[in-house]
Amino acid sequence: MSFQVFGTAVSRGVAIGRAVLVASSRLDVAHYFVDEAQVPVEVARCHAARDQVAEELTLLRDQLPPDAPAELAALLDVHLMLVRDEALVDAAVDWVRERHYNAEWALSAQLEVLARQFDEMEDEYLRERKADLEQVVERMLSVLTRQADPTLGLAPRDFAGEDPLLLVAADISPADLLGFRDGVFKGFITDIGGKTSHTAIVARSMDIPAVVGTREASRLIRQDDWVVIDGDAGAVIVNPSPIVLEEYRFRQRQSELERARLARLRHTPAVTLDGEAVQMHANIELPGDAKAALAAGAEGVGLFRSEFLFMGRGGQLPSEEEQYEAYRQAVEAMQGRPVTIRTVDIGADKPLDRAPAGDGRYDHVLNPALGLRAIRWSLSEPAMFRQQLRAIYRASAHGPVRLLLPMVAHIKELRQVRDCITRVRQQLLDNQQPTGQVELGVMIEIPAAALILDALLPLVDFVSIGTNDLIQYTLAIDRADESVAHLYDPWHPAVMQLLATVIGACRARGKGVSVCGEMAGDVAFTDALLAMGLRSFSMHPSQIAFVKQRILRADASKLAAQLPQLLSDEDPERAAKRLGWA
Repeated sequence: MSFQVFGTAVSRGVAIGRAVLVASSRLDVAHYFVDEAQVPVEVARCHAARDQVAEELTLLRDQLPPDAPAELAALLDVHLMLVRDEALVDAAVDWVRERHYNAEWALSAQLEVLARQFDEMEDEYLRERKADLEQVVERMLSVLTRQADPTLGLAPRDFAGEDPLLLVAADISPADLLGFRDGVFKGFITDIGGKTSHTAIVARSMDIPAVVGTREASRLIRQDDWVVIDGDAGAVIVNPSPIVLEEYRFRQRQSELERARLARLRHTPAVTLDGEAVQMHANIELPGDAKAALAAGAEGVGLFRSEFLFMGRGGQLPSEEEQYEAYRQAVEAMQGRPVTIRTVDIGADKPLDRAPAGDGRYDHVLNPALGLRAIRWSLSEPAMFRQQLRAIYRASAHGPVRLLLPMVAHIKELRQVRDCITRVRQQLLDNQQPTGQVELGVMIEIPAAALILDALLPLVDFVSIGTNDLIQYTLAIDRADESVAHLYDPWHPAVMQLLATVIGACRARGKGVSVCGEMAGDVAFTDALLAMGLRSFSMHPSQIAFVKQRILRADASKLAAQLPQLLSDEDPERAAKRLGWA
């Protein structure tokens, strides 16, 4: 039966393929594909986890005191029966052998299949046994998580032949997204998330269609269902009819032709009709992304999100050498073009396993958007922060590097960072380690920073505006919460006023200013940003051609003359449409 699910469109285009479900779990387990040689190891891990849990449950049952309720012993017997049931472990092993899932993912996938079978049972007692099954699987996942090697490379393999695959989940962790970046999935669907949640941002960086905030997709869609993702309309069509399927395949072909046409602009300088040159930079997550940035015609990296080097490692932070190698690779890959490295920005929708667990590792903890994140966390962990600074300054010996500080809200934070930099540079000098000149910049993503900009500018070389968080904090909206996603409004008059004020102040003081948030890569805002005086955009490589085309057709002086009409209107989006900007 065909049906539709609707959510928030976050990455344009159409994707057609078979659904691959990543089931939710109270444990944050890794999801990755293994190669053929690793399959026997993962099968053995499944069996070992089953045997260990069975042994633990048997021991618990045998050690029950004589006065223990009979129901407790019966419950343990049920759990033992479930853990030994071939419908669980043997079927999970099939996921490993046939789909090359790692052991944790295989168990989670099989739990999803069995849980739905329990939900469809007519007998109430049997339906309630689903909770027992979940508890058993959680025990097994806990065993597997303790056994996992955090250094294991996440190396996806295309195991499904010709059928394209679409990932369906309640949510997708940033660490899992990185593991899926080699292109095995052609689209994402999640139950939660908003337009600037990290799932959305990474989907755009991968240039694949995505719909988030569907609420029910992971419950309604089944493994291997044929699914269409309409990334323009925010629609998901499950088991489409032949007519609908052919219509979307036609749209896919049209989109491919358009992208091929735009690809011819990659070496064309971004210059407006009235001769204003505009810098086109790229946002990247990993050193390997620099290749895509160059291929898209980027003139540099405007944002290297260094936090992705810290995530998905079981709480083991990257060493100075690991970071140095990553930064060096990115700098050398850009072949003399500037690379802007943002210090670690952990928190909100980018969690870090960071609470001591007592075994040398870290437990995952929630770090909210208003919590100890970004530069606040770095300054609270001075040893870690100095280590990252040393790695960045060492990488600067290989090419132009700019250092970017996220979430600055106080002058004292900036002064503390400058003191750290002085110490780090002296350490490197004492150790005779070469460095280059590194420009220092701050992100303007908190309204407080915009309001004290005049005091910040003398202490920095450049400014980068992070529109995602600036909008979030200005409007008091959690951008990862789909329940308030409709209130997330980049066109809000306060947001427009802040952007115009910051860009104008930087230009007046002769400081470089860039926008590296999602607005930079959205052609609906290109004219408005040009009108405000922005001459440096940083975005996902996939968006560069679209924005460059808009810049080549724009007259910056005429746009600037019309800017007061936008800023004075109580509905800037309406004004932008009236002016033909959006």
